[in-house]
Amino acid sequence: MIKKFAKALSLTAMMVLPLTTLIGCDRDEGGMEEIGENMDEAATDFANAVEDTCEDAKESANAENTNC
Repeated sequence: MIKKFAKALSLTAMMVLPLTTLIGCDRDEGGMEEIGENMDEAATDFANAVEDTCEDAKESANAENTNC
């Protein structure tokens, strides 16, 4: 019984320890990270604009379902 508990405790420690070290790291976002975030934001904005245009076109055509 004690062996099972010790094994479970050691496995838990082995899983939690790497997470605590990652949490403690200083997150210094570099230029590439910022570029990637800007690209993600631009893609989201573009998709939203396309969806809005589609919905506007459906409304103009008096479509029953205006969702795109």
